[in-house]
Amino acid sequence: MTHDLTPRPLNPAPAAPDFPWPEGKRSAVFIGFDVDAETAWIGNRPENVDRMVTTSYGGYDARVGIAKILELLDETGLTATFFIPGWTAEAHTAACEPIVAAGHEIAHHGYLHKCPDRNRLEEAREEIDRGLEALQARLGVRPVGYRAPSGENFPELLAYLADRGLRYSSSFRDDIRPYRHRLPDGRPGPVEIPVNYAFDDWNFGMTSRLDSRPIFGRDSILPLWLDEFEATHAWGGVTTLVLHPQVSGRPMRWRLLRDFLTNVVRRDDVWIATGAQILEHFENCEGTLEANRPAPGSSRAAM
Repeated sequence: MTHDLTPRPLNPAPAAPDFPWPEGKRSAVFIGFDVDAETAWIGNRPENVDRMVTTSYGGYDARVGIAKILELLDETGLTATFFIPGWTAEAHTAACEPIVAAGHEIAHHGYLHKCPDRNRLEEAREEIDRGLEALQARLGVRPVGYRAPSGENFPELLAYLADRGLRYSSSFRDDIRPYRHRLPDGRPGPVEIPVNYAFDDWNFGMTSRLDSRPIFGRDSILPLWLDEFEATHAWGGVTTLVLHPQVSGRPMRWRLLRDFLTNVVRRDDVWIATGAQILEHFENCEGTLEANRPAPGSSRAAM
């Protein structure tokens, strides 16, 4: 494949519309958990399937992490979105079923957590289809949301998400408010609920023998998260959390997350919502904005 390096906006989506959050809230918080389990370690490195210690990082999800995260959400009275790869739903059905039973949203996160590659379009589409089939067969869910494994996407995949009924994405990092993608053929695409890499717990709390990196303690991360949240709140944006049970389900990280969420819950001017709820609100506001837009050539349009 040749690469088109012509200067242009590489994301052709229009600017995020200016719409209010519900009930006069100043900002939104979107709590998302990526339940990668072992796929985080084998999806892009299949040779790791024979390394039991390496994959045991991901095994923590089903053995401990998911249950502890559900316990935390119950304690704080919060509802979250769980992005689950199809492989995880098949391998750890019993661990995932309580997520559904507790009323949390289930969203799509690929099948084997393979990083989407434009040079392997059919493989990327298969990841979508197999993930949908597994979530339906094992958890009885047809998701409307998608988070790209390894956080990558490309135009043809966005179009395929829309064709398969996935109405929102939460992967891009180019805004602080939701917006709607524009597909290559000009059609409106999924709604994007953008993320901030500062709220990805993997960056601060995961290290391994094969991917050694420094990890950071509570005194480093809690002030960072609170500062990022307060600044995003002041700008009226959405604070999107990209969390993993195999990270934030560990004892110290669990306490760190509880402290952060407790601070957020105390605020009465923050809307804490699932991805599906943000999608619904965006589409309702989008319809209102469209209905109120002056028709071309009208006296209002000329003002």
